[in-house]
Amino acid sequence: MEDLKQFEITKEFFDAFKQAVDERNDHHIKSSLQDLHNADISLILEEFDAEDSRYVLKLLPNETSASIIRDLDVDTRKEFLAVFEANEIAAYIEELATDDGADILNELPVKRREEVIGFLKNEEKANYILELLRYDEDCAGGLMAKELVKANLEWTVIECIDEIRRQAENVEKIYSVYVVDETDKLLGRVSLKNLLLANTRAKVKNIYDPDIVSVQTYMEEEEIADIMQKYDLEVIPVVNVQGKLVGRITVDDIIDVIKELAEEERQIMAGISEDVEEDDNIWLLSRARLPWLIIGLMGGMIGAKLIGVFENVLAQVTAIAFFIPLIMATGGNVGIQSSALVVQSLASQMAFKDSLLQRVVKVFMVAIINGVVLSVIVYTFILITTDHNLALVVSAALFSVVILASLLGTLIPLLLEKLGFNPALASGPFITTTIDLIGLAVYFFVAHSLYKVV
Repeated sequence: MEDLKQFEITKEFFDAFKQAVDERNDHHIKSSLQDLHNADISLILEEFDAEDSRYVLKLLPNETSASIIRDLDVDTRKEFLAVFEANEIAAYIEELATDDGADILNELPVKRREEVIGFLKNEEKANYILELLRYDEDCAGGLMAKELVKANLEWTVIECIDEIRRQAENVEKIYSVYVVDETDKLLGRVSLKNLLLANTRAKVKNIYDPDIVSVQTYMEEEEIADIMQKYDLEVIPVVNVQGKLVGRITVDDIIDVIKELAEEERQIMAGISEDVEEDDNIWLLSRARLPWLIIGLMGGMIGAKLIGVFENVLAQVTAIAFFIPLIMATGGNVGIQSSALVVQSLASQMAFKDSLLQRVVKVFMVAIINGVVLSVIVYTFILITTDHNLALVVSAALFSVVILASLLGTLIPLLLEKLGFNPALASGPFITTTIDLIGLAVYFFVAHSLYKVV
């Protein structure tokens, strides 16, 4: 296992392997891949075109090739499978769990998908995959695998163990045995430890645990991820609306979901409107970035107009202009800090202990402390370098901006969530553009008002 962790695709290895593929040197290809994990081979093949990858996969056992195809990036896999015959794809799907097989089939055009299903030799697996294809990909039915081990409530332990041996041929990992009645309704689970320690004549109903967490087929993937994380589950059974056991979801599928959700949140917070990757085409990357860039540009132009409104203040004290970046940067940072905490709480579905008013008061008190500290630092710095009046204006404006940015950073994500939008929008260009404009307005308003007094 240690060797797998330390494996690294060096330039020397890759160049030698590429030469072997170009020359169709079967011996070197096989020997190079012999001790590698399937996931490492997937990374290597992503650097090759579809035809070369097909050649390499044909040299490996079907089970190994199937796992490699499963681990490929979705876009790469689509390109690869385009050069395979339908019967070849079917042979690989035969080696995979039903959920992985259904995922691959969902990526194929409808006609191609039907052709592949027609070549599946395992009738039971074909029926299972057809059932999974009926569900949306982002719900429990689309995530679950049909392979599992179940036992009837009235069976003896020895009957249960015999059934495990029979069913385990199709199940890669056995976490526990699900207990059902004559109608396949899920009743609970029995651990392998309890089965091994129990009397062989004992009945399953006397040793099973009825306390079991399950999800229904229509449940969204985000909810499933939250449940599995909350209860620290490695696997969770899936039931239909009648409570009948229809499949199970394992932690590896949920890890993929969590990664996808995290990537989506990160892109939203960065102002990217579509799910893109660095190697996507230029048009797609531009289209994903432009919307929020345009919004930011519009915000900048409005900000420029706003500065023009207070041209007389700038003419009176030009030094005010020097601190515009300070005000905007501080306001943006404070707003993002506040919104990030709220977004994190909403994402984890925490039950807030405080009411909205209590939370606003708490945010207000924190903002006052932060505002006072920052304002004192700025006041001291400006007082030393310039004069008292400018120091008073800038520090007072900064204090006001910190207060407003804190409140907006807290309330905007809550409002977005209430309106049905992703609150992560509040941690990206949306919140920074909004607070930049408000910060400018507050800064010049305070400056205009105070300079009349001082």
